Amino acid sequence: MNVSLAKDLSVYQLVMGVQAPPKPLSLSPATLLSLVRAQIDLLIEQQIPATLWVKLPPDKIWQSELARYQSSVGASSLIYTCQIEESRKGEAGEAGEDKGEERLNISSSPSSSSSDHVPVHLPPDSQMRRENFLMVLSPQFCSLILAHRPLKKRKNQTLGKVNTHKNQPLLIITTVEGRVIQQVLNSIQQAIAPESSSILPANFICPPVPQPALMNQLLAKQLLRQDEINRQIITVRTNKLEQQNQELHNKEQLKDEYLKNVCQELRIPLTHMKTALSLLNSPNLKPPQRQRYLQMLNTQCDQQNSLITGFLELVQLEQNLEGTTLELVRLSDIVPGVVSTYQPVAQEKGIMLAYTVPTELPSVWCMSGKLRQIVINLLHNSLKFTPNGGQVWVRTRNQGDYVQLEFRDTGIGIAENEIPKIFDRFYRVRTAATEDYGGAGLGLTIVQQLLLRCGGSVSVKSKLSEGSTFTVQLATVGNIPRAIATENEL
Repeated sequence: MNVSLAKDLSVYQLVMGVQAPPKPLSLSPATLLSLVRAQIDLLIEQQIPATLWVKLPPDKIWQSELARYQSSVGASSLIYTCQIEESRKGEAGEAGEDKGEERLNISSSPSSSSSDHVPVHLPPDSQMRRENFLMVLSPQFCSLILAHRPLKKRKNQTLGKVNTHKNQPLLIITTVEGRVIQQVLNSIQQAIAPESSSILPANFICPPVPQPALMNQLLAKQLLRQDEINRQIITVRTNKLEQQNQELHNKEQLKDEYLKNVCQELRIPLTHMKTALSLLNSPNLKPPQRQRYLQMLNTQCDQQNSLITGFLELVQLEQNLEGTTLELVRLSDIVPGVVSTYQPVAQEKGIMLAYTVPTELPSVWCMSGKLRQIVINLLHNSLKFTPNGGQVWVRTRNQGDYVQLEFRDTGIGIAENEIPKIFDRFYRVRTAATEDYGGAGLGLTIVQQLLLRCGGSVSVKSKLSEGSTFTVQLATVGNIPRAIATENEL
């Protein structure tokens, strides 16, 4: 093989170099496949024995077309497969430039037992690396389908974007003009000399144009194949749109259910307050009863305020995805105070509430002023679902680059099938217990959203009637969360 000529060989440049070259069209790989299939359909239907020069992707969908032709025409056909040799040095420069399409442009090696497949090896830096083609040579019919992928500038890999060229348009040329195909054939023959005398048809001359009847049949088959692929594409896109619509429908249903729950939860405190006000108007009301109803009003006002605050906070968290400000906080400065605040609640229910927070624990990253809210929400959740006489422990310990904060209780527990759903913003745990635990299902959602924004996480283990353990992990001072790292890079 003439290595220098093979290296410089480009079918696209050869075609564009002839006088009045065919016009390339910017089309998709799917269109290229439809053109190849239409050519194979014509050759099979007319039983045209031909010599094929090919450089097609190694994927089964392409190679099956060649196998389909061979199985129909048999030994009267011959296929020369152009192959780009792998560089022994790794092709570092080119691989970096065209890594995404290397699989597309390097044909798979034909089976050594297949006598009707002849490999034609090209240098690894051949210009044909960016080309695929099917050239049909027969006294009855000659054609060339060529796809050239224009060289694009490499995208910025630091942004995490890898261009696989999967949907990048191709410059596709299809022609049956003998002068164009002959130019390509002669150049290939010259590039692979002295082997050409043994593998090319001797003195083969392409007919100027195929018979009109063949052209009419080819056009019809191209239309049929393109319509087939278009229908396949439409089906895929329709299925995708249906899936997206279903997801949107599900979200809307969840939102409607959530709004219904919100209205119900907001109505409960109002109902209690209205009842208390009605009872306060009683003329025979004794001072202890009056005090109890006033306390009910106060409690329900607090509940109403808590609900509204939670709704607004969740909306704020969802809207302010950017601009998260983190600060270093010590758990020993937060946990004891929160636990002390909830000790009266625990005592009222007869719950043993204890905590362990070593002072030597490293500081952790959290959103400004939000660590206290995380602790409050999880502790409140443990106390709410722990019956009278139960136990709640709050423990912290160092775990490598994280500090682990654990809330363990002996409460009613969570069913296994509900555990994956408890952090959903529209989900409320369903329990067979007669007691109404209330809530709008926002506390755990807020905790998860806060932790996601500071590089932390929350998980849960639970068994029905045995209790639950919520485990929070917070990044320490030596482990910079992604939110801060990204901000520093910008």
